Amino acid sequence: MSTPLTDCLPEVPGILTADEVLATAHSIAELQQPNGMILWLPGGHCDPWNHVEAAMALGICGLTEEMERAHDWLEATQLRDGSWFNYYLATSVKDPRLDTNVVAYVAAGVWHAYLLTGDRATLERRFPMVERAVDFVLRHQEADGPITWSRDQAGRREGYALLTGSSSIYHSLRCANAIAETLERPNPQWELSAGRLGHAVAHHAGSFAPKYEFAMDWYYPMLSGALEGARAHARLEEMWDTFVIPGKGVRCVSTGDWVTAAETAECVMTLDALGLRDRALELLSCTAAHRRPDGSYFTGIAYPELVTYPDNEATTYTAAAIVMAADALSNTTAAAGLFRGETLGEALDLAGVACDGAAGDDCTGR
Repeated sequence: MSTPLTDCLPEVPGILTADEVLATAHSIAELQQPNGMILWLPGGHCDPWNHVEAAMALGICGLTEEMERAHDWLEATQLRDGSWFNYYLATSVKDPRLDTNVVAYVAAGVWHAYLLTGDRATLERRFPMVERAVDFVLRHQEADGPITWSRDQAGRREGYALLTGSSSIYHSLRCANAIAETLERPNPQWELSAGRLGHAVAHHAGSFAPKYEFAMDWYYPMLSGALEGARAHARLEEMWDTFVIPGKGVRCVSTGDWVTAAETAECVMTLDALGLRDRALELLSCTAAHRRPDGSYFTGIAYPELVTYPDNEATTYTAAAIVMAADALSNTTAAAGLFRGETLGEALDLAGVACDGAAGDDCTGR
């Protein structure tokens, strides 16, 4: 394991010390395989989206060598069409589905790494990987903006889009555009596609498969930056009591009192992006119940039974979300404002463009 290349680590007074954050990063690094792949848990699988999230956390804590090895693994496993499979085992593929959100997130990871290191040469070297991934994703964009979520093993394209996935893709496209601008290779088609997608997320809820019971469908339009201002704050308040258990954290689904630390941490970053720092700090403090002595985090806790679910499971993606939330709230690294949009250019505003009357349309520009 490499020595951290920075003495400046995220710290959230009263909630997380710098040493605790570093211990959490080490708990992730311990599950990185020799080829750079980061498993969810010992003996488990890897998916590229959460692999990227884990690499971000490693970079935040100065474990740059491990972060770059994670990106090397992505380069080595990218398929010819620009995609990655959904789930990998140490020596095989577990699920060959191609998920557009999983593929797109590499752009966010590469941009995040550049913000941390300022290494333009590495950004140049990673750009072809990002370019192939984005081009794959945009081949799945519908005329009204949403991006269908996957292709199955037989190559059949799913006929619907997911709000969480499309929200995350929107943020990833903005990261891809930031990379292209930095390298002086602007891509107007990427910018237009991001604008169309962001407009759909913000104004056309009916264009997405209804998954209202999932917390991520609640906060991801705000976390991604697609939904901002008064409408974002209204959405936050409208479903706050549905998904937040006071003093416990965020329910993964509204149908049960199963609190997950990853969703809680992502909601913390959403609150931070909306300028609600005090509420973000209060919510982050709830994740202390999930923390293990080695710095890793239990995936979820079921209430009122106070049992971990899955039983004693601690996942690297959960730990990564905690590190990213701590960085956002402490504003420690140059990448801390990524989900506040601070390093991303202005997205195209398509609110004034005539809409086609898609279900759930609330576009004031019609």
